Amino acid sequence: MQRRTAVRLQQTIRNMMGIKQKEENTNGGLHNTLATGTTVKGNIQTETDFRLDGKVEGDVSCSGKIVIGPKGNVTGNIVSANAEILGEVEGSVHVSAKLVLKATAVIKGDIFAQTLEIEPNARFNGVCKMSGESS
Repeated sequence: MQRRTAVRLQQTIRNMMGIKQKEENTNGGLHNTLATGTTVKGNIQTETDFRLDGKVEGDVSCSGKIVIGPKGNVTGNIVSANAEILGEVEGSVHVSAKLVLKATAVIKGDIFAQTLEIEPNARFNGVCKMSGESS
């Protein structure tokens, strides 16, 4: 009984302080990863979250969140619900919700997003279109 009370108290404190425990992603913990040193020539389509640390020469379509790691590189277009880019993209990026460009990001192409967050030192050369509706 005391253990359950202590766990509830810890959860309440975390909620009050805005601390989140590590949560599963939106697809029940499933995700795909393309490791550094791997190159794919062709299009990729995935229903789950996707982390890209390798290189893709083609379009990437992701129903969840795509993360392009600092060594990740995409030469092609990206379509995703959410995206976080730390690496390089040469092509357009269409995100229906939130796009985050980290400090190491290099984008050569147009961006379409509902919400955009750009860290200092991120590089973006292209046109940006934002709207309150899905892109």
